[in-house]
Amino acid sequence: MLQDIKARGIAAVIRDITEDSAIDLAEALKKGEVTILEITMENPHAVKAIKKLVDYYKNGEVIVGAGTVLTAEAAKLAIEAGAEFIFTPTVQEDVIRTAKQHGKTCILGAMTPTEINAAYKLGADAVKVFPAGVLGVDFIKGVKGPLPHIPLLPTGGINIDNICDYLEAGAIAVGVGSNLTKIPSPYTSEDLERVTNTAKQFVGAMRRKQLTVN
Repeated sequence: MLQDIKARGIAAVIRDITEDSAIDLAEALKKGEVTILEITMENPHAVKAIKKLVDYYKNGEVIVGAGTVLTAEAAKLAIEAGAEFIFTPTVQEDVIRTAKQHGKTCILGAMTPTEINAAYKLGADAVKVFPAGVLGVDFIKGVKGPLPHIPLLPTGGINIDNICDYLEAGAIAVGVGSNLTKIPSPYTSEDLERVTNTAKQFVGAMRRKQLTVN
């Protein structure tokens, strides 16, 4: 799963979603080639949305997981709904224990070098550096110096203009929230088309970086 996340490069962080809107938004993102979806668990509709998406995308073309997981109970609910990965915003030992018991990839959130190291020592597959927009690209570069072995996935404040900077700084992938997935409710076909076009811009920027490296 971590290799899949790294290969696809962008995890769409989706906060405002319902069971009814899940497929439409996922399809809009998929048309833009963003195919990793993080459904955040503070949303009361999250579990039903995850289940609907997992049932719909049985072939693995879209990978669905849960974010903002703060408790072992929330992790269990998400996993039972079919979540393939668990993201947290903080270092949550009970959450990673639950995820690993069920054989799921778990990416713990952290802000400081001490938290990043602690999360990785607990068994996190990677560490979500959050909020990345507050810390900045230079923070990622600085942390990769003494901790080059820890995979980092910055989230928060990632946009089309800086996505390449984070990837060049050593991030394995990035999480993108409102700059990609925010749409009004109720949404229109034009709103969904805008999501697709924005996704294409993010993916295009990421691929240009990859071509430069190669």
